[in-house]
Amino acid sequence: MYSEQDIENAVAAGAMTPATAAALRAHVEASRATPAVDEENFRLLTGFNDIFVTIAAVILLFAVAWIGYTIPPHLEDKGPTPFMGAFVAVTAWLLAEYFTRQRRMALPSIILLLAFSGGVFAATMTLGGLIVGEEQFGNSVAPIAWLSSGSALVAGIATWLHWRRFMVPITVAAGASIASSAVIAIILAAVGGEHPPQNLVMALTLAAGIAVFILAMRWDGSDRARQTRRSDVAFWLHLLAAPMIAHPIFFLLGVTSGQEISLGAGLLVLAIYVAFGIVALAIDRRALLVSALAYVLYALTQLFRQFGAVELNVALTAFLIGSALLLLSAFWAQTRRTVVEQLPGGLRERLPIVGRPAVV
Repeated sequence: MYSEQDIENAVAAGAMTPATAAALRAHVEASRATPAVDEENFRLLTGFNDIFVTIAAVILLFAVAWIGYTIPPHLEDKGPTPFMGAFVAVTAWLLAEYFTRQRRMALPSIILLLAFSGGVFAATMTLGGLIVGEEQFGNSVAPIAWLSSGSALVAGIATWLHWRRFMVPITVAAGASIASSAVIAIILAAVGGEHPPQNLVMALTLAAGIAVFILAMRWDGSDRARQTRRSDVAFWLHLLAAPMIAHPIFFLLGVTSGQEISLGAGLLVLAIYVAFGIVALAIDRRALLVSALAYVLYALTQLFRQFGAVELNVALTAFLIGSALLLLSAFWAQTRRTVVEQLPGGLRERLPIVGRPAVV
């Protein structure tokens, strides 16, 4: 299986002419009966060897983390040590030199990037905790928040260096996640207190999610035909932004409280999901629909219960949502064309193109 990036690389290397690449794309579109731009392709597996290498890499990373655990000093009594994260980060980078830079294996590259960034963050956090002293943390959230923001800054710089070296598409999303966490931690540190207000945390998460969404749209706008690595970068950014937007909204509506919601709240949840669907169609990304799915399932279940369908509420909800999503998937291209045609011309020019990509 070959990705769009592989085709672009083949054209750049002279192994395939641009006309041949365009003909290949047209053939694949015709065989699928749907435009490639609407498929939302991204590279995750190049073969079963990706899974095999990923399993082996995870085992090795676990081993080096355990070795680091045996080296003092420990944070708390037999707690983590800075060497755990440091060993994981170094090992992940070295493995990426071969499996990412030379072999270009998708799934192992993702796991190694996450291990590297997480290892740097964990090493910085534990080292900072040892330097500052555990007694300084007390019951206030401020010291932990300041330490987290500083560690996130270090991890963000390391992630940027990883991007410059390996150009793994998920790296930008990882960096955006780290930056969002750092900003939220700084604001919570400034607020102080023993327990930060949940509404404040959710509001900050929502604002960060919107910022990540805007960043994702900038990457999407730079590759409207979705034929380069930039589209993969946008995919991971949308995947990050979607839960950061959906969860705070439904939290503030009280959907996540575990209690029965009112008829008005349930209808509002459905209206928001429809709005998410329109946005998803316009930008040709499905992440928002998936992230909000659990909340709309819960809301519909409660609505059916209130209307008397107690025994069948779960079945009716699953049947309705499942049927609607399958129909939307089957007629995605046609529905998207209808939605995009209603938008202003200036906005349409910034969205992924509708239908067959233009061949240059």
